[in-house]
Amino acid sequence: MRPDDARIATSVDEVAARIRALMAERDVVVVGLAGYGGAGKTTLARALAARLPAERVRGDDFLDPRGSRDRSDDWAALLRDELGSVLDALGAGQPAEFRPVDWATGGRQPARIAPAAAVQLVDAVGLLHPQLLPRLDLTVWVDVPLQVATERGMRRDREAGNDHDALWCDVWAPTERAFDARFAPRDVADLRYVAD
Repeated sequence: MRPDDARIATSVDEVAARIRALMAERDVVVVGLAGYGGAGKTTLARALAARLPAERVRGDDFLDPRGSRDRSDDWAALLRDELGSVLDALGAGQPAEFRPVDWATGGRQPARIAPAAAVQLVDAVGLLHPQLLPRLDLTVWVDVPLQVATERGMRRDREAGNDHDALWCDVWAPTERAFDARFAPRDVADLRYVAD
């Protein structure tokens, strides 16, 4: 076995097993699911939630739609202070109130409560950032090449009736590359999920 093999999971069940191992050690496990836009973070989160006593924190609820139209080298549109506060409460086994961003208006939706659970799954772009890493008990990188993820994301948006191709090509993919160069999220992650 190569030393890096322990960091690779090729199935949802392997990722779930890593989470279960952590559940034996602590009351709450906060799992960060990271990867490029379109990589499959949400798909993985849903599959894990079906296998574990888990709740999901949607990263898109903390991604400023106006700010996400500007390139940055750290996914500045991710409202890390707010997300961090929610993760702090959930990590302590407490519910957390927050106001999701509204992608249609650019404003905020009414307040919601993120319920306490034994496992908290949070999926977002720009998640493996030094500000949030200490709040995550396990970090998983959904390992899909940027070009493939970008094509998937554009296709998904078009199928939903949203033509964001220019944003994907001119803003989001360059932001992903810049974030990679600055923070190396694939290397920082505890586990790389390589779906077959």
